[in-house]
Amino acid sequence: MRAVYQLLAVAAPAAALTITDLCTTSYAQSALPAPGFYNGITIDASSVVTTLGTNYSISGNDFFPDAVINYCNVSFAYTHDGRDDTVNVAYWVPDPSKFSNRFLSTGGFGLAINSGASTVSGGVSLGAVSGLTDGGFGGFSAQDDTTFLLANGTVNWENAYMFGYQGIHEMTVLGKEFTKNLFGINNGTKLYSYYHSCSEGGREGWSQLQRFNEFDGASVGAPAFRYAFQQIQHLYSNVVEQTLNYYPPPCELEAILNATITACDPLDGLTDGVVSRTDLCKLQFDIESVLGTPYYCAASSGGGGFPGKAKRQMGAGATPVQNGTVSAKAIEVAKTILDGLHDTQGRRVYFSYQPTATWSDAATQYNSATGEWELSISGLGAEFVTRYLDLQNVSTLSTLDGVTYDTMKGWIYGLWQQYEDSLQTTWPDLTHLQESGAKVIHMHGESDFSIPTASSVRYWESVRQIMFPGLSYNESSAQLQDFYRLYLVPGGSHCSPNANEANGGWPQTSVNQLIDWVENGIAPDTLNSTIFYGPNTGDSKPICLWPLRPLWTGNGTTMECVYDQASIDTWHYDINAFKMPVY
Repeated sequence: MRAVYQLLAVAAPAAALTITDLCTTSYAQSALPAPGFYNGITIDASSVVTTLGTNYSISGNDFFPDAVINYCNVSFAYTHDGRDDTVNVAYWVPDPSKFSNRFLSTGGFGLAINSGASTVSGGVSLGAVSGLTDGGFGGFSAQDDTTFLLANGTVNWENAYMFGYQGIHEMTVLGKEFTKNLFGINNGTKLYSYYHSCSEGGREGWSQLQRFNEFDGASVGAPAFRYAFQQIQHLYSNVVEQTLNYYPPPCELEAILNATITACDPLDGLTDGVVSRTDLCKLQFDIESVLGTPYYCAASSGGGGFPGKAKRQMGAGATPVQNGTVSAKAIEVAKTILDGLHDTQGRRVYFSYQPTATWSDAATQYNSATGEWELSISGLGAEFVTRYLDLQNVSTLSTLDGVTYDTMKGWIYGLWQQYEDSLQTTWPDLTHLQESGAKVIHMHGESDFSIPTASSVRYWESVRQIMFPGLSYNESSAQLQDFYRLYLVPGGSHCSPNANEANGGWPQTSVNQLIDWVENGIAPDTLNSTIFYGPNTGDSKPICLWPLRPLWTGNGTTMECVYDQASIDTWHYDINAFKMPVY
């Protein structure tokens, strides 16, 4: 039967296909990669499921413009030879009349290895077959932590490596072959291969770019690489509050944020509600000036949360009116958090968020019994201590009693050593990527509350220094920009536009610009951004190519991308608490 399927596929040229012709179990089975195509993998042809989708609307997607698509969702399962496992993959296939000889791999967020329909649908709108995987975690909605331990004390290392890099790689290799078979693409026709995702998906993208040569281009946002540092960083604000014995009401932190945005907004030459130069904010704004600023927030029936509190475990009880003035203790907490984690000898362990990021990791919860604001432990940070370091099937820490800055340094070092080859994802030598001709667009919101923006700058700078050690800063930057370009998004939040800085845009068409770079040789000197909020919704703004920084002149009428060494220096940190280099 399989041979018949293969003959049918060859006999039906792609141009003659309709989406209805394509979206059948028999046709999809005929296009499966042949047995032995991927050494060590056996595809279960009987698992193929096809689902036709028509008039599917893409609307309000942060990374893809609005569109209406028709598609066929083809899913199937495979096993690794010698393992008793099941890995599910799915590929959204565009209408053959819209197919543009493109394949797009996608990743996930948090502890998920995929983003569901949100990214694959966008890929279809660009004429690409778009793939996702469940990593073998038990279904497309399952997350890595559900199967990370076989038992207390025993890591499921197959899971760790699938999440680390293997799952996305297998989905990509199988998907590219499936696409070629599906559309009858022969060796004389180019299939362009791309990757796009943000956050954990950004890390997953770099896990591929650092190891393999499967992509012609990748669009990665706010990658959660430097995994050990990144996840423990979520607990740092909690430990600061406990160490200083002050748990600020969320409204007090919001007052600090609002005052910071107001003060730093005009430093870029344009007063528009957006802090485009958080580096100038760090150089020129004194947070002590916020002392005594009044704040007021009405009572709420929901949790005592803070805007942008993604990936946190928050109290869900009612909160009272929050009314007061910004205190010296709150200023001390804020300054310590912004200064970043240091050990007790004063050596830097890691850096923190930019001053315009929401204080999400520092959000507290209200105890109605005591009438006090209390610690709210970051759920994501806690799980990396309990499950990934202590290897206990527990996702929360009940207390941070006894935890010091040195404790956190030890946690980082332990996770770093344990998962250096699977989750850390900071290999800086991209020579193979450069030689392959692949292109990378890397973006990060300057007001990201979940992954410090400086994390992306540090990796870009590490690659520059490792790959071009004998060149000047400008020469090495230009060499790196030939294939890898970094953009810091003014006002941008974590993988999304930011309602707190409503006139800030978001690079909704980054994949389009990537395609233009790869297929037409048009390298993006600036990245386009789209405004999502307020009266200027739909307008566009340019985003400067790092290390250039935006500066408005002519009373805010003209934006230039300028070189400012003092500003650049604020993004560079001496992480001297470790003897190993921190890329």
